[in-house]
Amino acid sequence: MRISVGVKHFVLVGAATLALTACAAQQPPAASPPSMPGMTSMAAPPSPSAAGNATSNTVAIKDFAFAPAATTVTKGTTVTWTNSDQDAHTVTSTGSGGPLRSPTLQIGQSFSYTFATPGTFEYLCTIHPFMTATVTVTP
Repeated sequence: MRISVGVKHFVLVGAATLALTACAAQQPPAASPPSMPGMTSMAAPPSPSAAGNATSNTVAIKDFAFAPAATTVTKGTTVTWTNSDQDAHTVTSTGSGGPLRSPTLQIGQSFSYTFATPGTFEYLCTIHPFMTATVTVTP
């Protein structure tokens, strides 16, 4: 019995896909990061409320970027950054004296900051300084 090259390729690709799917299904769930005494700024991202707009006050850290790169919120809003990347990152004000100074965020960890004054706040990841973004706070 002869099997054509196209059929062999199809069978090999299908078998590889099934093997990868099976491996992915067997991965253990990610462990929650341990809590650290005195680290009140680390928290789970806020859950969306019925009237709130959760996307305007949450920033994802993913693919070595802050998303969105520009966020606009009103004075008194708490912004939460969550590391969804495979590497550790920070959220740190550019220049001296800025308000953002997160600890190193491991995978799955979050950092929150409440903006009390209007202005534009530029920040970066100190581990990967090419990662930059801004938060604009309106009155």
